[in-house]
Amino acid sequence: MNVYDSGRMADVLGPLGFSEVDRPDDADMVILNTCHIREKASEKIYSELGRVKKFKSRKFEKGESMVIAVAGCVAQAEGQEILRRQPAVDMIFGPQSYHRLPDLLAQVMRQGGQVMDTDFPVEDKFGALPVGSASRGVSAFLSIQEGCDKFCTFCVVPYTRGAEFSRPVDQVVSEARSLVQAGVREITLLGQNVNAYHGAPPTGYEADGMWGLAALLRRLAAIEGLERLRYTTSHPRDMDGDLIAAHEHVPELMPYLHLPVQSGSDRILDAMNRQHTAKDYLTLVDKIRKARPDIALSSDFIVGFPGETARDFDATLKLIGDVNYAQAFSFKYSPRPGTPGAALDDQVPEAEKTARLAALQDVLSQQQHAFNAGFIGCTMEVLFEKEGRHAGQMVGRSPYLQAVHVTGGPALAGCVAKVVVDSLQPNSLAGRLAVKERSAGLNYSGPKIGASESSSAGLE
Repeated sequence: MNVYDSGRMADVLGPLGFSEVDRPDDADMVILNTCHIREKASEKIYSELGRVKKFKSRKFEKGESMVIAVAGCVAQAEGQEILRRQPAVDMIFGPQSYHRLPDLLAQVMRQGGQVMDTDFPVEDKFGALPVGSASRGVSAFLSIQEGCDKFCTFCVVPYTRGAEFSRPVDQVVSEARSLVQAGVREITLLGQNVNAYHGAPPTGYEADGMWGLAALLRRLAAIEGLERLRYTTSHPRDMDGDLIAAHEHVPELMPYLHLPVQSGSDRILDAMNRQHTAKDYLTLVDKIRKARPDIALSSDFIVGFPGETARDFDATLKLIGDVNYAQAFSFKYSPRPGTPGAALDDQVPEAEKTARLAALQDVLSQQQHAFNAGFIGCTMEVLFEKEGRHAGQMVGRSPYLQAVHVTGGPALAGCVAKVVVDSLQPNSLAGRLAVKERSAGLNYSGPKIGASESSSAGLE
């Protein structure tokens, strides 16, 4: 979602004469778009601000200026602290306020000093953004839902992104069409709790009530030129029968689902306020696989939540073994200020968290390796995105989000082509364009660890 938001910030600033640059060194404006999910991500911001401050000082010595802004969830949660720790920051604004960037920038340029906007505005920020957005490649993100009403005890999202809000169907479809017209062939729908989507129906459908994610997916699948659809991040509680059926009946919806579970222990799931049990989750997985046998699953796991015992951790390992994941993101529990989990007793020692995370990631890595290795010798459809790092190489994505490299020219970009997988690389698959079609039928019932937590955008 931060990648999407960063792109929309650039869209908002474009009419003011700003354009994106690759490096912040000599930019006229640097925006750090931040995530507050984990403590490590939050602390990285202050380190990065120290580096950017030096660039600003060098420009000042040359009689030039640089505006430094901090956006996103850390800005929302720690705005005053950021200003205190780093006076070089000119602007602070939360994830619901970036449509106001032109006004905030005007205040800085006109009045000087520091400007902060971390309110939750009454108006719809999406409605205030420019119509459509510039294409940034063959694949694009599209935010359809923000905020969360689940209040998991470890999560800061309800406090930094606010209550659940869903964009109207017409607005989403209009942006999707603009992306496709700009060359996008794959769209990933985004939301903090995306399958809780409940958007106002399109014009002429008012009597049908709010539309869920399944109805929206069917509507988007009808857009000519849109080859693939994905969505993330889901909550098990909102995975209803209509959405499961969409995985069976909407061919544009890729056979890959990110379905976070966080823990395999019912005791810990209850403490996390996840509102489901391990059995509920496994039953749901069975229903999804019955509807779409070739689907691959990924998930999120937190180890070391307050009160987690060795027995609780073993329950998580058992669930992982029962599900068998294609990919997963796993983290040590990080207390976030203001969340109920931060106030719980019986915090797990850091050394124990580290040991459990290593054991968890070892199992997940084995599953991911086995999943990827299962494609060797098979043919899969790959959506090619761009040239690879080596001359004459193209890279694309499989239906399961794996990076796939082949020998080919730039004319492949934007095309879906069949590829025979020949080998497994550390972080990708390698193959060749298929001469004769062969089908790969996998009934997948292994994970990539890590996630981008913040991004810096240089603008000039």
